[in-house]
Amino acid sequence: MNEHLETLTPRPLWRHFRTLCNTPRPSGHEAGIRRTLIAWAEARGLAHDLDAAGNLRLKKPATPGCEQAPGVILQGHLDMVAQANAEHPHDFTSDPIETVIADGWLHARGTTLGADNGLGVAAALAILEDDTLRHGPLEALFTVEEESSMGGALHLAEGWLEGRILLNLDSEDRGQVYIGCAGGADVVVEANLPTSAVHAEERTWRLSLTGLVGGHSGIDIHKGRGNANRLLVRVLRALEPCGVRLVDYHGGTLRNALPREAFATLVMADGEEGAARARLAALQDELRAELEGVDEGLALALEPAARAETALTPTASRMLVAALHVAPCGVERMSVAVPGVVETSNNLGVVSLEAGRLHLCALVRSLRDSACADMADRFRALFGLIGAEVRMENAYPGWTPAPESPLLTRFRELHQRLTGDAPAVRVIHAGLECGILGGKYPGLQMISFGPQIRGAHSPDERVEIDSVAEFWQLLRAMLESLAIDPLSPANA
Repeated sequence: MNEHLETLTPRPLWRHFRTLCNTPRPSGHEAGIRRTLIAWAEARGLAHDLDAAGNLRLKKPATPGCEQAPGVILQGHLDMVAQANAEHPHDFTSDPIETVIADGWLHARGTTLGADNGLGVAAALAILEDDTLRHGPLEALFTVEEESSMGGALHLAEGWLEGRILLNLDSEDRGQVYIGCAGGADVVVEANLPTSAVHAEERTWRLSLTGLVGGHSGIDIHKGRGNANRLLVRVLRALEPCGVRLVDYHGGTLRNALPREAFATLVMADGEEGAARARLAALQDELRAELEGVDEGLALALEPAARAETALTPTASRMLVAALHVAPCGVERMSVAVPGVVETSNNLGVVSLEAGRLHLCALVRSLRDSACADMADRFRALFGLIGAEVRMENAYPGWTPAPESPLLTRFRELHQRLTGDAPAVRVIHAGLECGILGGKYPGLQMISFGPQIRGAHSPDERVEIDSVAEFWQLLRAMLESLAIDPLSPANA
């Protein structure tokens, strides 16, 4: 499948990306692609090893004469976000990604593409097999579970890596280079809420909110797109005069993707259908107007459902909806130190209710670790009012910018020479692994760059094909420059 990828330039990179598209690799299921890469490395005589977390390292010695150049680590993550449109059934643990080219962009048919971070991994593999490139000692570090928990980076073996320079290949903007990123943490809320029998005069309904764009919960959080969980809870609040009680709720699938859809099963008194439909019609118009130009495909639907036997008690249902309604969601604060960058945000990513059991997972991001901790405490204070347990998990630090880094200076010079333009130097409101890796290996100099990717973490994910060739050119030039003219030992 995806044979057309091998007609694109640079061919070695796209050939490896084809392998990644054809090999299922959602977070937590990286073993298959890891086996494939190990077999490839063995066939080429490349050294390889794994750490206890399952991170894979491939090594290639320096070109003769460049042994004294500083070692360079090419870093990316093996896993991808698994998101598919509702009308496109796809098993991410067994089905390949089907790619399509349109208007100079590569897309996937109905699913996420996996360009995040498959193209970075493919570029590193292509570098390892490029025997025409002059380079110093190379390590390719491929981490696991980046999209689900940053688990690979968080549990990366210490004292394992040898290089002193790290090129993170997980950025998504052509003409930009990243030197800092937000830290983050998962906030998990769990509770057992009281239920009671559904009365004979109550009818069961299925309420759905669909049609949102979705996107990356970090880099898209400031764009005003709808969050299906926040919006469906708003709808449930509006239906409370109809006497609704929640039976179940399912919204969002990943804590780091803006939820595109949410569904609730509810009961309400017989005879309230007309009033409920009138409220829904008015709300759909209101929400579309509020999201005009950004996310106006929103659709609400109310359909009869199989009779439920139990639902939350009226008090529990009202309290849960109220707590979800006021829970932090979206941009909390913009940075003063880095104008135009979000400082702190929260994505109300995954909410489920089944038989009275509530599970919520939100992803908090911030340039300040103290703000992450405070946001978690706000959840603890809020949901403590309904008897929920709240905990913070998978916390990871941010990456502090080093704008005077010699590595950054070198990249800027090369970018100017090769493209005719200086790159924009950025700090990203997303969780690049650099902050974690820098904490484990304090002497590393790091930058992050990549091709032009849009719609990451959603089925709208796509990559500009021409930008991949430019990314490849910059990566090769950077490695050759560091081999021929190493950074000074004092700074490297």
